[in-house]
Amino acid sequence: MTAAAEIFDDLETLPPDCAELFAAGARHCFQFGRPWFRTVLAEAMPAGARPLFLLCRTGTGPGVLFVLRTLAGGVRLEGLSTLYSCLYQPLAAALADPADLRAAGRALGDFCRRWGRVRLDALDGGWPGLAPLLEGVRDSGLAVLRFDHFGNWHEDVAGRSWADYLAARPGALRETIRRRAGQAERDPRLALETIDSAAGLEAGIAAYEEVYARSWKNAEPFPRFSAALMRAAAAEGALRLGLLRLDNRPVAAQYWVLAGGTATVLKLAHDEAARAHSPGTVLTAAMIRGLLERDRIAELDFGRGDDAYKSLWAASRRQRVGVVLANPRRPAGLLALARHGLGRAVRSWQ
Repeated sequence: MTAAAEIFDDLETLPPDCAELFAAGARHCFQFGRPWFRTVLAEAMPAGARPLFLLCRTGTGPGVLFVLRTLAGGVRLEGLSTLYSCLYQPLAAALADPADLRAAGRALGDFCRRWGRVRLDALDGGWPGLAPLLEGVRDSGLAVLRFDHFGNWHEDVAGRSWADYLAARPGALRETIRRRAGQAERDPRLALETIDSAAGLEAGIAAYEEVYARSWKNAEPFPRFSAALMRAAAAEGALRLGLLRLDNRPVAAQYWVLAGGTATVLKLAHDEAARAHSPGTVLTAAMIRGLLERDRIAELDFGRGDDAYKSLWAASRRQRVGVVLANPRRPAGLLALARHGLGRAVRSWQ
């Protein structure tokens, strides 16, 4: 089986049947949908980066779409993931089978041969489509160099109540939640708010940005991204923006996106000056309780990285991976192969 490849440079001029791919993707993960990619393209592209969409068809229907970008005037090619991406993968038609994915991988490899190395990251190592896709890339003559990218903490909460979830948390966290949440309920100076639509959203975004500016976190590399994403998610009914105020001043903020029964927290912050009230813990507990009781979610997802607090709120960890597609006939590909081999050798000596 072979795949016919088409190249596009604009999200809005893709063939109409690609809407099926984005819609199916968004039902599984918000970061696979058109609103996510529109926001990334508008607010989170490095200088000089350009989108590139490689559509691989093995028959009728939309086939498999690779959402990519070029950098440095087209010298580099990589997957269109960002520092905000918790998950990335090609968008495949519902009827795509392993043979279709292998053919699409071969077409991807053929296209990538003009670059020495192409990086795809934030991939789910357990995605069943990954193996046949990479088999196809190897069929094209490229080497596939796999690496661990980041950890993702999550918890299955399908059918569980807030009491069930809380009982599974470490004792110290349970006690902090019991004590601080009780204080918050009794203290008239503290107020919790959840925003899930356009109503009150702009004020909520301003409060989020105020908290973030006073938090311990570094300045965002793309400072307009979070606001734009919250607007896009709210328009889809997928936003849950939480705020905790002390004397009408926001002291903690976080936002989640919902898709396919999963709630993913993308950003959270709190004001260190209010730490005596444990604002981050109080707000996170309130948000999770609402996600369980009102939204009836099936999974909590704590996004990118192994921050220590995440293992308190979620019991399971999975590895997100990346791959470098290396062309051994180009200097950059040879260098990638050499570095990968050296890294493996060093790890084997440790």
